[in-house]
Amino acid sequence: MSLFTPSRRWQPPFYPFKKRNFSEKIEEALERTFKGLLWGCRMCGNCLLQETAFICPMACPKGLRNGPCGGSTPEHCCVDETRPCIWYEIFRRADRMGRLEKLLEVFPPLDWDKTGTSALRDVYTKIADHGFIKTANAVVRSSPSQRNEKWDRFFKEIRQPEWWHGDAQPHFAPAHTPVSQFEQALISGKFVLTCEITPPNMCDFSSLDSKFQELVGWVDGVNITDGASAVPRISPFACALRALDMGVEPVLQMAARDRTRLSFQADLLGASASGIHNILLITGDHPNKGNPPFSKMDIWDFDSIQSIWMARKLRDEGTCLDGRVVKNQPRFLIGAAASPFASLPKYQTIRTEKKMNAGVQYFQTNLIFDLPRFEEYLEALDQRSVLGKVPILAGVAPIKSLRMAQFLRTLPGIVIPDHVIERVSRAKDPAEEGHQICLEMVEKLKSLPGVQGIHFMAITDNTALKRLITESNLHS
Repeated sequence: MSLFTPSRRWQPPFYPFKKRNFSEKIEEALERTFKGLLWGCRMCGNCLLQETAFICPMACPKGLRNGPCGGSTPEHCCVDETRPCIWYEIFRRADRMGRLEKLLEVFPPLDWDKTGTSALRDVYTKIADHGFIKTANAVVRSSPSQRNEKWDRFFKEIRQPEWWHGDAQPHFAPAHTPVSQFEQALISGKFVLTCEITPPNMCDFSSLDSKFQELVGWVDGVNITDGASAVPRISPFACALRALDMGVEPVLQMAARDRTRLSFQADLLGASASGIHNILLITGDHPNKGNPPFSKMDIWDFDSIQSIWMARKLRDEGTCLDGRVVKNQPRFLIGAAASPFASLPKYQTIRTEKKMNAGVQYFQTNLIFDLPRFEEYLEALDQRSVLGKVPILAGVAPIKSLRMAQFLRTLPGIVIPDHVIERVSRAKDPAEEGHQICLEMVEKLKSLPGVQGIHFMAITDNTALKRLITESNLHS
């Protein structure tokens, strides 16, 4: 347990990927020792302590640098229940310090060339660039408010490199022709319908083809999951291409978990060039949520917010992270997931707003069974003056059995109230009762501010989906 970071270090510290001279080795050894004791530092070389309430975000098992994942809780980390959610602790301390709004800034992914090296050296270098006397005068002769402003600006120049330039400002899509029928539906104000399809675990499209054929004319988009529950299946990219061939509008889900920033940018270009223009960018489930043997358990190359930032810059500015200009800029509608029930609404709404600022154009929420808590989340968005700026598609699913309800209750980011469990357990036909609960939820969600559609999840039977759509009076 470190002194200022309320968790033990998740993994050993990094060491440089390049040769160091003797003085650099001594400096790095000293920093590794004292920062390790104080903050559990992993020597990422890209320090954010100044902005994360002096709690090291690298203590997060996923290495998230822009806020909690969709499974965060006040009680514990969703990856390792023996430790607290480090980002919940960051939010809580920043809240006490009055620095919660500082967490709206979009922080960059690691520059791996700097891992293992001294982050303090960046501070020394910046002081030398500004001049020691000028820096000292800024600290000594300024008023407290001026000193804080200069202090914040000084560290922002360090943590925001030229290749990133992250900020806390909104970056909405410029005026453009809709890139897909799905985007046209959202822009028109239509109450849209989407559903989720999990690719089959087989080398055959036959079962998928029949599902796509049945969905034509029923939904505005089909979200194709990407390694849900950390289980491998047919590539969502291949499934999205198949959906296009079958006349269905695909929404390509892309998980940061399985990609480097290089492969991610390549996939974005490939998707747009192939005619796939709707994307949903997520961080992804941790490998230990899947089946052994588990894949790499160390931090990920980037998170969902960073993927949104990269996708927007590639689309709107035509530039890759390395500054190269792309000919024929890609065209896509950028979506993201929202987790209304993870941690507290006032913390989750900061992450939601941060995704909006980064460039999100629509949200699909996690499953909703607790309407009052979802309304609290919407109210928190309204208090931040961002409700209605980006369409929200509310996630719903019919409960088929008591066993399913109990299983869903164990998943991070899903809350099922006791009264719902009781209704299903007492019903003579649990599946029919779950269907009615879903219908009631859809009816209530349709009238909520900011909600512009329904996202049907965990429905493997298209007949059940069509029945829900028909009985909800949503089929035109």
